[in-house]
Amino acid sequence: MDNALLLLFNRHKGYLTKKQMPNKSVYNHLLKLVEEGIVERVKRGVYYYNNAVFDNTMIDIEKIVPCGVLCLYSAWAYYGLSVQIQQSFNIAIEKKRKIQLPEYPPITLYYWTREYQELGVVEQNIGGYTVRIYDLEKSVCDAVKYRAKIGTEAMAEILKNYLKRKDRNFSLLMEYAKKMRIEKILKTYLEIGI
Repeated sequence: MDNALLLLFNRHKGYLTKKQMPNKSVYNHLLKLVEEGIVERVKRGVYYYNNAVFDNTMIDIEKIVPCGVLCLYSAWAYYGLSVQIQQSFNIAIEKKRKIQLPEYPPITLYYWTREYQELGVVEQNIGGYTVRIYDLEKSVCDAVKYRAKIGTEAMAEILKNYLKRKDRNFSLLMEYAKKMRIEKILKTYLEIGI
């Protein structure tokens, strides 16, 4: 691999798009490296080089899963609500969308209705990327909503850690809980002091 292409990969955290190619010659060299198995084609127009130097473990979600939102374990880890180690990036997308995922990085997709998928989305700068992620309160409500899948112990840990935070917003939490139809369940867990 020539130095110019390697520098481009390093500058973009191991991922490149066709639009980032300075000229057709560099792009053709990239395609040759894909054929040789040195560079991986993640999806049409997006390429990954796994020997690039990374300063973090975050990925450019928008390139791999356009309009995807970091959720569940990934969001809980970001907010420090859970100590469970995530096995993959958890990304929510609209229910009817079809996405072809690369083999790497590991991504788990969650298909949610548009109303639910768009609720509580904020943008954060994580590891040099602008990432769409659910805000703190929506992430807590997700834990309550998916308590049967994640386990009540995991949900309890998330709720306890949320209650310790000084930046919590109970009115927003209850607003989301009402929209997500988990208001009574959330109140019950809060009343028993979980």
